[in-house]
Amino acid sequence: MNKQEELIKVAEEINRCRKCSLWQQATKAVPGEGSFDAKVIFVGEAPGFHEDQKGIPFCGAAGKLLDKLLVLARLKRDDVFITNVLKHRPPGNRDPSFEEIEACRSFLDRQIEIIDPKIIVTLGRFSMVKFLPNVLISQVHGQPRFAQWGERELIVLPMYHPAAALRNGKIMVEEQRDFRKLGAFLEKLEGKEKIEIKKEEKTKDKEQLKFSI
Repeated sequence: MNKQEELIKVAEEINRCRKCSLWQQATKAVPGEGSFDAKVIFVGEAPGFHEDQKGIPFCGAAGKLLDKLLVLARLKRDDVFITNVLKHRPPGNRDPSFEEIEACRSFLDRQIEIIDPKIIVTLGRFSMVKFLPNVLISQVHGQPRFAQWGERELIVLPMYHPAAALRNGKIMVEEQRDFRKLGAFLEKLEGKEKIEIKKEEKTKDKEQLKFSI
């Protein structure tokens, strides 16, 4: 079974999922979409109204902004994989509960394992804490970090959720800057541009990558 077939299988399981009660009020499940060979996975928090109606992640106002931000990182939507921590919409767009996050955990873990990206970009604090549980998004956004994931070490880049940028002009400026950093960081990983990267001293939670542009 190839990557595409494995991701389709996960999506089918998500569409049938009854592990928590969210499916009862949802219109459609939102497994995620994008390239099965993506170098970058974007992980949001949960589907919103438009996502619930269409079954497509980030297809509302925040999604339109995300498309514009991807351009700043020299990426296209077809280049990446976009999903959420939760695969069904919480009523009224409320915050995800711990039980709901746990119910969906295996789906996201399998998507990451199948795609095997170079970097995971978390959008918002609920997706960030999956990988970086002991940090504040206001202090670490735009900073690539190593995160332990099972027996592997992943590079995680926490960012604000695009919806937060739509509500706050200061966050919008920071979000645009962070996506430009993402583009530069990816070029380094692909060996296209010489950017100094070094490991800082280990902190209490995770080890941070520091790079200059």
